[in-house]
Amino acid sequence: MADLKSELSKNLERLILGLMMTPAEFDAKMMKKAMEGAGTDEHSLIEILVTRSNQEIQEMCAAYKNAYKKSLEDAIASETSGKFKRILISLAQGAREEGPADMARALEDAQELADACNSESDDMEDKFMSILCTRSFPHLRRVFQEFVRCSNKDIEQTIKKEMSGDFKNAMFAIVRSVKNQPSYFADRLYKAMKGLGTDDRALIRIMVSRSEIDLFNIRKEFKETHEASLHEFIQVEMLVVLHILFWLSGGEQSV
Repeated sequence: MADLKSELSKNLERLILGLMMTPAEFDAKMMKKAMEGAGTDEHSLIEILVTRSNQEIQEMCAAYKNAYKKSLEDAIASETSGKFKRILISLAQGAREEGPADMARALEDAQELADACNSESDDMEDKFMSILCTRSFPHLRRVFQEFVRCSNKDIEQTIKKEMSGDFKNAMFAIVRSVKNQPSYFADRLYKAMKGLGTDDRALIRIMVSRSEIDLFNIRKEFKETHEASLHEFIQVEMLVVLHILFWLSGGEQSV
């Protein structure tokens, strides 16, 4: 690692060193990068904590403590505030329920969310947080289906309308990830490349972390949504070094 760092620079260094790390070490480093300096990269914190499994989060927390001699929860607590801090700390515990949907409980959860949206009290965000941050993904998929029946509204549209700021972004990311995680990552990649400047760190983070997991599916979602391949976007938008990860995901194949 030291030899590589001495011979490489900038994005190529970030890319190659990222590929040399274990997934837990890489995620820990990305969490550290998101919280250091003058401003916190809230979108990166959300992206990592929302999309990792309990085991991945627990391994990341151990890697963070080993590398930086401070718990990830303490780091989050010192760099964030309010309900957004509570969301991140809840997710960082790696204690989300696992297993299939409980049909009766899913209906109860959906009704509670619908009632909270119609209530004049200010506990709507607390109710969303208590359910979306703790229930298993298969269970939440069922909750979202039942929510439509209970409220005649889509939960994504409800979050966009009723919430704001980092809290809204976190809840929206959970919903998108639960419904279709590759689609969520495809959208994150597109946002990193659209406009005048390219968010190189976001591109490297996503493509390294997903290169041996679901990058091929992310590429399929990207092409279906944006009518252009991820490969074509990368050619136009950023450094050619990221083509390495394109090949890691399976080469050109049919996408």
